[in-house]
Amino acid sequence: MIKPVKMLFVICLWAWVSAASAQQMYVSPVTRITMRTGPGVEHKIVAMLESGNRIEVLEYKSDWSLVRTDNEKQGWVLTRFLTDEQPLTIQVEKLRKENERLAAALEKSREENQALTKKNAALKNIEEKYRKLEKESADFLKLDARYKALLKLSEDQKQQIETLKGNLNDEEILWFLSGAGVFIVGLILGLSTRKKKRYSLL
Repeated sequence: MIKPVKMLFVICLWAWVSAASAQQMYVSPVTRITMRTGPGVEHKIVAMLESGNRIEVLEYKSDWSLVRTDNEKQGWVLTRFLTDEQPLTIQVEKLRKENERLAAALEKSREENQALTKKNAALKNIEEKYRKLEKESADFLKLDARYKALLKLSEDQKQQIETLKGNLNDEEILWFLSGAGVFIVGLILGLSTRKKKRYSLL
């Protein structure tokens, strides 16, 4: 009863140690290497690994190491073909992608800058039109006030003219009546003078 428990404990401890000692490594810059079912060339080939492939080292030894690939394949490879340095091909690819990202960001910034420049020009045009309209509106208000003042002055002058016309008509009538009165008085005086002459002749 005790032995199975000890065996289970040993297996769990080995699994934990193996997981704890696992590290990320890469296939060194060679063309291709073989991954085999066991630590030796007499074992069957499981897969061919390309230079730059990332692998997880499960058991590291001086001659052969147990590794696992990203697609969960597991096998043994020659330790001398492993390196913990990231291959230049991967670094170049990362730099190329970063360069593409920065170029796209720069192009986007240029487009946004052009759009902002156009918007700024449009806003400046609108501001100029607004100032012109504001000035024209001020001039219009001045002209309107002047027009209203002239209109009032014209109305006042019309009333004065009408008043003068009325006064003129009254004076004409007065002069006419005065003239007629003088004529009548003169006629009466003339008639009376003629009567007196007749009486004197008799």
